[in-house]
Amino acid sequence: MMVSASFLCLMLCVTASATRLLDHNLVYTSPFRGYPQFSHDTRAIEARHVHNVKRQVVSAGGFEDEHYPGFLGSDFSNSPFLWGGGINFTHSVASCVRQGDPLDTSVLLWTRAAPVSEDAQPDQDIPICATFKIFDNPSLSGRPIDSSEAFTTYDVDFTLKLEATGLRPDTTYWYQFSDCTNSSSVSPVGKTRTISSPDRWFNAYGVAAQNTSADLFIHLGDYVLGRELATIADYRQRLNQYRTDPGLLLAHANAPWITDDHEVADQSWKAGTANSNDTASGCSFSPSGACFTDRKWAGVRAYHEWMPIRQLDPNDKLRIWRNFQIGKLLDLTMLDTRQYDRDITDLYYNTAADKIEDVNSIADVNNRSLMGADQENSIFAGFYNTLSQSKARGAVWRIVGSGTLFKDAWDGYRANRNRILGHLYNNDIDNTIILSGDSHANWNSHVPPDPNDTVTYDPTTGEGAIGVEFAGTAVSSPSGFVTGISPSAADVISRIYVAANADLQWSEGSYRGFFTLEIDPHSANATYYAMTDISNPNLGAFASADFVVEAAGGSVSAGVLKSSIVGRETLRTCDYLK
Repeated sequence: MMVSASFLCLMLCVTASATRLLDHNLVYTSPFRGYPQFSHDTRAIEARHVHNVKRQVVSAGGFEDEHYPGFLGSDFSNSPFLWGGGINFTHSVASCVRQGDPLDTSVLLWTRAAPVSEDAQPDQDIPICATFKIFDNPSLSGRPIDSSEAFTTYDVDFTLKLEATGLRPDTTYWYQFSDCTNSSSVSPVGKTRTISSPDRWFNAYGVAAQNTSADLFIHLGDYVLGRELATIADYRQRLNQYRTDPGLLLAHANAPWITDDHEVADQSWKAGTANSNDTASGCSFSPSGACFTDRKWAGVRAYHEWMPIRQLDPNDKLRIWRNFQIGKLLDLTMLDTRQYDRDITDLYYNTAADKIEDVNSIADVNNRSLMGADQENSIFAGFYNTLSQSKARGAVWRIVGSGTLFKDAWDGYRANRNRILGHLYNNDIDNTIILSGDSHANWNSHVPPDPNDTVTYDPTTGEGAIGVEFAGTAVSSPSGFVTGISPSAADVISRIYVAANADLQWSEGSYRGFFTLEIDPHSANATYYAMTDISNPNLGAFASADFVVEAAGGSVSAGVLKSSIVGRETLRTCDYLK
């Protein structure tokens, strides 16, 4: 069959554009850009589409495909080059401040554009096309600030991750996705914002008592829980399930998120987990039958598909630790204390009564690390270098996001913790606030040069401490004390903890919830919120504690405060930061 030159050119031009639109969708190359053995080869996926395009030159008499609009407004007759059978934005939208440099002029936008029903599925060779537009007003009126189209397919579970660029620092934006073939088919409107330029001030909106919406959501600890997961389908299904919760959808749609480690399995470390590792016996021990590395790759891929995050370093496939410079106000450093290069941890079986020395005996080993050497001391972006550069550039605050408790879980990696404390003290790096998760309880602690050191540190005034730690509880997972524990019973345990630990200022272990942190150049205000009932969807909550990081007091409505034990009326949280 003869094909005209003009038609052939049109066909080839369109397929070249198809490759570009696949590349627009960052999910295909995230998190393994440049590593085709781990990432999706968009050229290979495009080749499948070319096979479809060739049907343009074959009589359509034998096909039942309906006419679908072609890409760039072209008419491909009865070829299903684009899926036109309808799509649903099944999991609303989400955004993330751009990871990389610069941080203040772009954001990543995420959605899932799935076929409209299980009965109406595109052939695996047919892409779904979606477009986004981002505006500087909630009515989405006027000319969009940025817009783009991209393809998604079953290869990435129909997820889409696009970058909006050309934005202004410290500015709120609204965005929406739509079906390329039907502009009336749209996603919910999402709200996001850019962070401030590193060279100017950023004043947080703050959180009023009646409104706890925030500029940024920082997630610490477990995003994926439940039964053991092993395959890419397992992890996709779990993330799919979580992202149907109305509260989580609203939080993702109303502000950008900054997340920490992507937990693959319970108590994971660099070579294994509580119930599997990469040895022959470890693989067979796992109920899933999967080796740990296989599970990790599956978990990492699904995480990058379903979360609006960016691959940070093409040569460092698992790296998610990074730094955000938010004006001159603060530097936010997010650590990876789970997956990156963590030495062996408590795996339950190695801390049994008859084997208690197996893991505890190595807690003081000098080269033992929770972070790994690269994350600790990389000459370009290591943690110590980041802290020093933060002070040198004149940032007021240093906020550190840790997936595990610095004053507790890091106790199994004491040399690593001591190196951090030594760097802070030896270089006079003050105004440090550590945000922690994972313990399923609430805590507030001073950060002295050594845990429970009362010689150079005064737990009453805070003098001698270099910073504070605010640790939040879980949103829905059971208490770290005892599942279903009542407030009064939890307070009995909290009194023991607070009395036994000089630097621990407050403990609360019953309520589920979160905390907010309002920061300005003079103070940081942490407000903890407790949910009154998590058995059904509701907005019942109360402020369970409030702390101001400066020469000021703190107040609590739940849990146990050290001042209630030692007889002080107020908690002078940290005079040393003024």
